[in-house]
Amino acid sequence: MKQLPIGNSGINASVIGFGAWAIGGGDVWGGAADDDEAVRAIRAALDAGINLLDTAPAYGWGHSERLIAKAVEGRRDEVVLATKCGLWWDDTRGSYFCPFNGKEIYRSLRPDTIAIEVERSLRDLGTDRIDLYQTHWPAVPPEQTPVEDTMAALIGLKDQGKILAIGACNLSPDEIDAYAAAGPIVCHQFRYSMLSRDPERDILPRCREHNLATLTYMSLEQGLLTGKIGMDHEFKEGEFRANAGWFPWLLPANRRRILDLLAGWQPLCEKYNCTLAQLVLAWTLAQPGVTHVLAGARKAHHIRETAASADLAITAEDMAAITTDLDALGVPAQ
Repeated sequence: MKQLPIGNSGINASVIGFGAWAIGGGDVWGGAADDDEAVRAIRAALDAGINLLDTAPAYGWGHSERLIAKAVEGRRDEVVLATKCGLWWDDTRGSYFCPFNGKEIYRSLRPDTIAIEVERSLRDLGTDRIDLYQTHWPAVPPEQTPVEDTMAALIGLKDQGKILAIGACNLSPDEIDAYAAAGPIVCHQFRYSMLSRDPERDILPRCREHNLATLTYMSLEQGLLTGKIGMDHEFKEGEFRANAGWFPWLLPANRRRILDLLAGWQPLCEKYNCTLAQLVLAWTLAQPGVTHVLAGARKAHHIRETAASADLAITAEDMAAITTDLDALGVPAQ
């Protein structure tokens, strides 16, 4: 598995990372996760050369972190543990964000809540240090903690050895500038896929300007780009993927267009002896500025499949043809 540095942190991480949101479970994923299978999936990722494990306290209210701790027992030094702070549910500190999985969530990047969160994550991950600690979402009014205050708290944790590197998630271009000016951030995590390409205009170039590694999420569009979500698939009420605002391409009329697009790439899959998921992730990794792609998995065979995309060598001509198809796709109907 190819590895690339996470900015200037001195930490090298596999270009495919394990995204641990779904293993946290909850109604948003259409039912409870199988914890034993989740542990097997994490261990399969390690065996496939994936060393980057990305999680957050909000993924099952610590459950995802605890599963990772169980899975990496005895192998802690093999992995880059990445988790987050900034989504808060203990009380009303911070700015109200949204209801999620049975709780009311606030965005809080206050130093006092960060101090509580990091200790919880250290405990739940069963470790004495977090390799990469990321702000989950930027602070917003009415309680918009200054970036300088947040970064000072994170730098303090770094000085104590509790975290080794600082990252951020879901920032605007101007927020990337502000974070980079306030302290030593090394990466930015954000949504990016064949169907969500807005970051090509501003986020990816801004990350390159600041020498930030990039961790992309939802790059398989929650399974749509694997070709395995057919026209007959129905999402349960309350399931995250049923949110048309987040996933307009999953609406039936739009889904048909994506399935037709993917069908047209079957000759490429045959040429490279790969699956659609592998083809899609290989294209994503090849885009300018993309350094690491997070792939979610709840089953071992899924992560083994996506891990293989890191070694898939596609010609520049075929990459260009895929991009041409995507450019012609247009926008989803609302």
